[in-house]
Amino acid sequence: MVDLSVLIPSRNEEFLARTIQDILEHSKGNTEIIAVLDGYLPDPPLMPDPKITIVYNPVSVGQREASNQAAKLAKGKYVMKVDAHCAFDDGFDVKMLEAFKETGDNVTMIPMMKNLHVFDWVCPDGHRRYQGLSGPCYWVHNGKEFVYEEKGKDKGLPTCGKPTNKDIVWIPKKSPTTHSFRFDKTMHFQYWGEWSKTQTGDLRETMSIQGSCFMITKKKYFELDICSEDFHSWGQQGVEVACKTWLSGGRVVVNMKTWYAHMFRTKGGDFGFPYSNPQAKVNENRELSRELFQKDKWPKATRKFQWILDKFNPPEWGISKGAIFYTDSQLDEKIAKPVRDQLLKATKEKNVSIVSSSLKRMDFGVKNVRFPSLKRGYLTMFKQILGALENSKSDIIFFCEHDVLYHPSHFDFTPPDKETFYYNQNVWYLRQDGHALHYDVNQLSGLCVYRDAAIIHFRERYERFTKEEFTRNTGFEPFTHHRVSWNHEFKYDTWKSEAPNIDIRFGINSTGMRWRKDQYRNQQLLINWTESEEIPHWGSGLNFVKTLF
Repeated sequence: MVDLSVLIPSRNEEFLARTIQDILEHSKGNTEIIAVLDGYLPDPPLMPDPKITIVYNPVSVGQREASNQAAKLAKGKYVMKVDAHCAFDDGFDVKMLEAFKETGDNVTMIPMMKNLHVFDWVCPDGHRRYQGLSGPCYWVHNGKEFVYEEKGKDKGLPTCGKPTNKDIVWIPKKSPTTHSFRFDKTMHFQYWGEWSKTQTGDLRETMSIQGSCFMITKKKYFELDICSEDFHSWGQQGVEVACKTWLSGGRVVVNMKTWYAHMFRTKGGDFGFPYSNPQAKVNENRELSRELFQKDKWPKATRKFQWILDKFNPPEWGISKGAIFYTDSQLDEKIAKPVRDQLLKATKEKNVSIVSSSLKRMDFGVKNVRFPSLKRGYLTMFKQILGALENSKSDIIFFCEHDVLYHPSHFDFTPPDKETFYYNQNVWYLRQDGHALHYDVNQLSGLCVYRDAAIIHFRERYERFTKEEFTRNTGFEPFTHHRVSWNHEFKYDTWKSEAPNIDIRFGINSTGMRWRKDQYRNQQLLINWTESEEIPHWGSGLNFVKTLF
């Protein structure tokens, strides 16, 4: 009984035998290998093994057709297509199969990807050069090549100009580990480090894959035509696999419990790609992807392409949403941590990236901007906000504070006007005894605005109050008070999210909250005043307090 069939399309692959050996050594389940020799015979020949099936094509048919040849012969329920220059984690097959029990079969899964250091060039004097072009001994420094005869002698560089031999090391590098990928508007593959910072857990979704390794059921492989021969032999593999999986209603998932290591061809020449890859064919493949997927012409799709964009919110595709999180780094962690955890949960669900700004170093968001020399204060807060805004790459910004629990629906709002500051008035104040209060109020912690407008204002605000005193009477919420004239005037408006946010008003974060109507001079401001022990969509206020403490 075979559980997994590993498919290896191979053409002029120097390290096929080593890849097969690695799979045999590290697979622990009922796993077979099907290798297709596409228009060549390896020298030396492959060693026979009952777990290996060899297919020989006298004339090359291309990587995709070779992959399909192997898939048709597969005996396993699952197939894993891999390149012929890869190494694997011990028990990778069992770890992948176990993960499918958790995800179900409507998934394309990949292990984490590492870089594979396959060989060095070594001269008789012992000088080593990282894998690349063959040739005499030379020194590579900061990406520049220094040949002995030309430069090495005078500079004392450790080169000798002597012939080099290939020394196989076959070492999976510890870093980097890659598990987040996307494609741009042209359907060109891209690494996506920022997305990886938003993901947690052992099974993480990714917009696209690299294409050198992926696993899927054999049934889905053929049902989705996962290696369509309409594409040319090589290129667009990862984009094609990812789009067909997502658009058919499935998921693309990275299994963080295991890994594979892929050899990247650092240079061309005698260390180039085994398949011909003219740019014209690459362009045709991308055009086909745009036609099929972006224009919703793939007949097996159950989702629109826009669904992928809405889910992942990739850069350069349209309007992106982000959050800035600012803190004075003094809040009790009993409050601060649940707030951060809730914010991470909400923003992950809505694909909103976070840039944090703090007075002490913290690992939170895609980037942390810190000001260790500044002391807590109003001007410092404006500086923190400005720093976070300038380091965010998002078009729309939600202002998030360290003592507010944000509901995911808060991030559904999209400002209709780029020149207006919008405030979410659906917020409840929570007291330590569980009592909660709501009235319609504009707060900085509920602000949503286009980043460009926010930067203009907070630059002016910070510069202004470095020269004159800031008081609370001046107001924190831009353009809601008409006590100050600004060089750049913007409008303000309000909205209410489906579910409220919770503003925690106890502990060291207390800001002098008034809990009775008679404490307010202007009763007309107390629109929709409501008191309760229950907060809509959240439940008991007292339970929240008990959770926090």
